[in-house]
Amino acid sequence: MKITRLETLLVQPRWLFLKMYTDAGIVGYGEPVVEGRARTVQQAVQEMEEYLIGQDPRRIEHHWQAIYRHAFYRGGPVLTSALSGVEQAMWDILGKSLNTPVYQLLGGACRDRIRLYAHCGGATPEAAAETARARVAAGYTALKTGVGRSPARIIETPAFVEECTERFAAIRAAVGPHVDIAIDFHGQISPALAIRLAKALEPYHPMFIEEPCLPQNVDTLVTIARSTSIPIATGERLFTKWGFREVLEKQAAVVVQPDLCHAGGILECKKIAAMAECYYAGVAPHNPLGPISLAACLQLDACIPNFLVQEQVNLGDGYLKEPYVLKDGYVDLPTGPGLGIELDEEALAEKIGHDWKNPHLYHEDGSVADW
Repeated sequence: MKITRLETLLVQPRWLFLKMYTDAGIVGYGEPVVEGRARTVQQAVQEMEEYLIGQDPRRIEHHWQAIYRHAFYRGGPVLTSALSGVEQAMWDILGKSLNTPVYQLLGGACRDRIRLYAHCGGATPEAAAETARARVAAGYTALKTGVGRSPARIIETPAFVEECTERFAAIRAAVGPHVDIAIDFHGQISPALAIRLAKALEPYHPMFIEEPCLPQNVDTLVTIARSTSIPIATGERLFTKWGFREVLEKQAAVVVQPDLCHAGGILECKKIAAMAECYYAGVAPHNPLGPISLAACLQLDACIPNFLVQEQVNLGDGYLKEPYVLKDGYVDLPTGPGLGIELDEEALAEKIGHDWKNPHLYHEDGSVADW
């Protein structure tokens, strides 16, 4: 079997889909994208085409190594995101060629169903609570919210801390103690403020705090983790197994969140999960992206023993021929070959093309704030 062509599609609202064609008539899907840099990653995929055309797509590890290691400057969001989508497509082709799901090729299923969480938010505590109630009514048993008001100063007022706490408390009161609620600081909070916020939030038992500070300084993350009983999660902006090494060795987080469209693909994230297993850490893959990304995540979730919960923003409605169905907070184990999905080409045709960019945020004094 040989790869004959790569096709990338800019798909609304901000995604990039990949179709990898073969001379056997099998087409593999991947989702190589950096949010706000879709065209940059699209170009990176095109540059990989010169190596990939004529290659057997089933030599997945070999091609991953060749693409990653033949680049003198390794890693980073653009290279590993392009490589992630290519790797997903190769796994899809391999699974389809053998008529079996990808997770069966990675050791088989560790579970019968996969737990998902949904986002909830709102400008006021009441609005956030109402959104949370709606998500639970739709069948979710795990939610994630944000701080509420951003950007935050390095040291904030008592009112800021109270607003954040009241908002989370309202969500907790709305859904009760049997629903897990995570909170995402999005790397927008300073370490000192993160410690203060965590202390205020502890009585409401968040499932975890995601990215309590920016991820570049692992020792700072360790300081925050040691200051609170709330589990710390991080990883959406880390790439490959090497990016997670220090976080795990220093036990800076007990939940790692590799993004299968950024961190290196399905097998690389399975390696990251195995590293995390040594430290008794859970895996909650990051996924604010499209249905191909979700399909890849579910294949990983199925076959790792330390899976915690899966992020998602779209179950495939308007994109897949057979969208995923939520049942009591879970989706069933995928059974189709490869990634287990087929794109709805007719519906997709109406969503081709976008130029989504990251918004620019500024503090009240005009200085740049983190997005």
